[in-house]
Order: sequence, then structure tokens, then C-alpha cells
Amino acid sequence: MTAAKPTFPPPDHDHVRCATDAIDHAERICQRRGQNFTPIRRRVLQALLTSHRPLGAYEVIDELAREAARPAPITVYRALDFLMQNGLVHRIESRNAFLACAHDHDHAAAVAFLICDRCGSVGEIPAGPLASGLNETARATGFAPKLAVVEIAGTCAHCLSAEPPGP
Repeated sequence: MTAAKPTFPPPDHDHVRCATDAIDHAERICQRRGQNFTPIRRRVLQALLTSHRPLGAYEVIDELAREAARPAPITVYRALDFLMQNGLVHRIESRNAFLACAHDHDHAAAVAFLICDRCGSVGEIPAGPLASGLNETARATGFAPKLAVVEIAGTCAHCLSAEPPGP
């Protein structure tokens, strides 16, 4: 995973540039893998890139319906599946929602999600050693893990710094 991207972009960052970079990244990934980045897949990813907060599938549909005909849920779910398989979108299990990802890793990379309870933003950090430890511990019990999702709820640095000083 590329370390150059901040875990939580500052609230005043150039979000248009951020979203444009993510679409460019998706185009490069799909081209490199010989995958077809169809217009609906692009639109679904663009909908997810409207913020750094995860969106549910029906929120994605609502976002898409602002500019064109309302897509069928199956169409959006298929696009989300494609984007997840190519590491361009993550599913935030605790929120039953999806988050765009512009980091350079495949769908199987171990990451942890830092979920801000105040602003709803989600940051992504590498979690390889943590996932390895969890998988080893699970295997030691005779369990065969196939997916470890690490989600940590709390408060991001931007929200913490916006807090008024305590008494």
C-alpha cells in the first residue's frame, strides 16, 4: 500500500484533485489487469469519491440518480463487486457500506479501517502483521480463516483538534 496518502486527508484538501487522482488510479489498474472500466463502474466509483465517508449501496444509487436515470440495484452491486475484486473499493462491514480506495494494493491486502465516530470519515492503514497474528491465532484453534476485517472506531485527529479545550 502506498504510504504517500494521508490516513485522513485534511478537511480543506483539494477533494476534486483527490477524486480525479483516484479515477486515474482506477483506470491504470484496470488497464494493467486487462479489465474493462465500464461507464457504470466509473460512475459508481465517482459516487463513492464524493467524500471520504462510506456509502451504502442505496446511497450510491441515490447519488447516481442525481445525474441520470436511477440504476437497478443489481447493476450497482455488480459494479461494487468488480471494484472490490480489483482493490478499488472496500466494504466496511460494521456499516454495511463501501469506501473508495486509491491505494495501490490488491483486494487481498490486509488493511485496517479507522472509523471516526464524529465526522464519519474512514482512514485506511496497512495491517499485514496484525492480520497475520490474528490468522495464526485462529489457525492454532483449528479454525481456517478466510477473511479478517479490522475496523477501529474512534476519533480522527482533525475532529480531536477541533474540540474546544477541556475545563
